[in-house]
Amino acid sequence: MPAAAITAIVVSYDSAEVLPACLDALAGEGIGTIVVDNASHDDSRAIAARHGARVIANARNEGYGRGNNIGIAAADSPYVLIVNPDLELRAGAAAGLLAAAERYADAGMLAPRIVEPSGRVFLQPRSLLSPPHLNRSGTMEVPEGDACLPFLSGACLLIQRELFQALGGFDPAIFLFYEDDDLCRRMRDAGHALVHVHDAEARHGRGQSSTPSPQRRFKARWHLAWSERYIARKYGLAEPSPVRTLQNLGKALGYGILLNREKMFAHAGSVAGARAWARGETALAHEGLEP
Repeated sequence: MPAAAITAIVVSYDSAEVLPACLDALAGEGIGTIVVDNASHDDSRAIAARHGARVIANARNEGYGRGNNIGIAAADSPYVLIVNPDLELRAGAAAGLLAAAERYADAGMLAPRIVEPSGRVFLQPRSLLSPPHLNRSGTMEVPEGDACLPFLSGACLLIQRELFQALGGFDPAIFLFYEDDDLCRRMRDAGHALVHVHDAEARHGRGQSSTPSPQRRFKARWHLAWSERYIARKYGLAEPSPVRTLQNLGKALGYGILLNREKMFAHAGSVAGARAWARGETALAHEGLEP
């Protein structure tokens, strides 16, 4: 199956530093790319255009899942490849994923072997949405070949476009966090396998999609706290205890005394996200995305 069967979707937000390597790797695989830019303040859009990508310029930051929904709706290929801007496909990875899609007729999503800068292969051993017998403590053993897994990383996913749309795409109520777990759960519930493809490799910077700052850590932890509670309620699971919010408040105050701004902002974000959930505030309202 030719590379024309795939359209890569890259959602960028202040990703100018990492976009060139990501887009060069996709071009090397012969894959056309749509970059959905979430109102970046840097040169992400210009960089994407210079690298031959089709650019969809959002007027506002729509978030990760919603941005991918927009990009996938604009694609017309049989398959879409969701790619984080700080991820680089290795040579032959796209062909390997396509070949695996042909081998495994029940595969709903396929992911390459994702290698972090340390050389560690990233696998997700636990999730709120995994049945207890599939949740594993510690590090998951890396498969020696292709394997069905309970969850795949949203950093790189090959999906049949029509299947993605039939399932409703990423949950549009989520701005950030747990959207890939939620999609994996819905794929499994619909009877589709999640396949880790051993011979397809990608390198992932993890957390390098945007330049870090205390304010961004606050925002990320706000959404992590909110989305965790949203997902728990969506699937009838126990929501995090209020004790955790008190613990995060204590840590925020403690790190504030120590003048550790990074950790103070992170824990304060967790407190703010939990309080917003308790007040009934939505993630979209928080980001100014609701009318």
